[in-house]
Amino acid sequence: MSDKAFQFLSQLPPFSFLPEEELKKTAAELLLMHYPKDTVLFVQGISRVENLYIIQKGAAERYYRENDKEILREFLGEGDIFGGVSMLLHDAIAPRMLRVIEDSDMYVLPKQRFSDICARHEAFSDYFTDMFGKRMLDKSYAAIIAETMQPKDEIPQLFYQPVENICTRDLVFCEPGMPIQEAALMMSRHRCSSILVREAEGEFVGIVTDSDLRRKVIGKGYDIKKPVSEIMSSPLSTVSARVPVFEVLMVMMQKNMKHLAVAYADKKVVGVVTISDLVSAQGRSPFLLIREIDKAGTVKEVADKQTQMTHLIQSLIESGVKAKNVARLISTISDAILQKLIGFAVRELGPPPTKFVFLIMGSEGRREQTLKTDQDNAIIYEDIPHEFADSVNGYFLKFGEKVCTWLDQAGYTFCNGDVMAKNPKWCQPLSVWKTYFSTWVDTVEPEALLQSNIFFDFRGGYGDMELVDQLRSHLFASLAARPNFFRYLAENSLYPKPPLGFFRNFLVESRGEHRDTFDIKSSMLIIVNFTRIYALQNGIEETNTQERLSQLFLRKVLSWEDYNELEQSYNYLMQMRLLRQVSAVIRENGKPDNHINPKMLSHIEQTMLREIFKRIEKFQEKMSFHFIGVAR
Repeated sequence: MSDKAFQFLSQLPPFSFLPEEELKKTAAELLLMHYPKDTVLFVQGISRVENLYIIQKGAAERYYRENDKEILREFLGEGDIFGGVSMLLHDAIAPRMLRVIEDSDMYVLPKQRFSDICARHEAFSDYFTDMFGKRMLDKSYAAIIAETMQPKDEIPQLFYQPVENICTRDLVFCEPGMPIQEAALMMSRHRCSSILVREAEGEFVGIVTDSDLRRKVIGKGYDIKKPVSEIMSSPLSTVSARVPVFEVLMVMMQKNMKHLAVAYADKKVVGVVTISDLVSAQGRSPFLLIREIDKAGTVKEVADKQTQMTHLIQSLIESGVKAKNVARLISTISDAILQKLIGFAVRELGPPPTKFVFLIMGSEGRREQTLKTDQDNAIIYEDIPHEFADSVNGYFLKFGEKVCTWLDQAGYTFCNGDVMAKNPKWCQPLSVWKTYFSTWVDTVEPEALLQSNIFFDFRGGYGDMELVDQLRSHLFASLAARPNFFRYLAENSLYPKPPLGFFRNFLVESRGEHRDTFDIKSSMLIIVNFTRIYALQNGIEETNTQERLSQLFLRKVLSWEDYNELEQSYNYLMQMRLLRQVSAVIRENGKPDNHINPKMLSHIEQTMLREIFKRIEKFQEKMSFHFIGVAR
């Protein structure tokens, strides 16, 4: 077989790059394996890649399984190779499914032998890192960071699990007509904190929790002989049994829920998951941190809780949680801190004199906050009669001063540009804010364009969200009346450029504190700016970059290929940015920063970054051509 294998490999890159003696030795060590049709070689997220596979005869397909769908399907035939990049990632888990689609013969080269060849023949190794650069953007984060984090047996596994693994399956339920008192006695007998409500036909229509009993019955002296249907929460909120625990945590945190029914795809309820289930399953819980923030009685206590975030984020990253979910979690914690501090301010200053909203912009407005962040916020209050203007404005300025000062004490530093609610310019009634936005859209001066980049990624952090909706409607009406604005916004978004030189070398700072590094945040802002301008042009209200990308794809503004490249690139850059910040705090005992030293990265990480930066350049050129008419 070795002669036949030698002839086959000698015509096949990268084996054709090897010296003849090395190639003969490799051919002699190959195994020829037969795989029948429909054999599944790799299971996404489970199988370890221990061999290099070369298809000698036959065909296979690889694909991503996402939400029970098979996407990004790719067909492989004679001479195609797979498994090399995963092995270079060191102990990697297969990032995709791989299935044989016709009876196939494949040469198999063991991982140890493959690694030995890569170590001694750089051209052979470079073939895999360079040729598969684009595919590497889709690798699972846990595999990518395995080399830089703790050993796998130390990685917490909770967040990988489907929620059905930890939910309570002993269902306790009653009919809608059961008296409240009897339902409460059933809960007591079963020692559970909730009871499901099921109609005679068998459909679950609601839930009653211990909190409902305290708030709706005991607290209000409600008649306990009344039917339980009068106090139940309906319709019943459910979550798919296969959803990972982390996503369930996010839903419960953002909706302030403590109980969720767990159901299969056919809507059959199989259990109930509670916050207690999640907290007991994982000591270091995001929800636990938010609950502690909510219970804090002083600004110092809030600040102390904020410092725990670094270790929590490290735990999540090591667990393989996607970067966008980590950023969402950071923003959710920041929202909880903001709401707590606003509560302190209202308690100290008294209730607000009129409707208002505490506006948050920038990365927090996009729900993309990291460990290194400053404040970008403002206050909008409803228009009031002229005679009350000074007193109302005085209240909100004091309010903004307190909240911003407390945020600074809690780790969210003052904005260098003074874009904060304590600045009188950014504490104004709705009519003034509408004038601001109209002026920025009508004006093409650099300062106006800079303000639009900050303020157009806004959402409400606390207060009356109707004011946010009115301002957003005004923004889109202003943009529709001035389509030329997008040309100037595009010109302003052509900088910065990715940190790649003419020969594809990394451009780094030559002096100062951050010598030999580049700022990864600047590269991410290119994608943020690209996505923002297309989202605004298409009337997309979402502010999160990846949600905007999703909407642009669904509206056919972006092709699947463009959407996938931008999504995966942004994910990878965010992951690297978070890793850098965690490392700066925990390993270097410093402050989080965004500066990456490319010499400290592995060869494969450098290759991935080059691929990403090349694609970012392509999208900048696309934006320039679309809005300006020339590629720059």
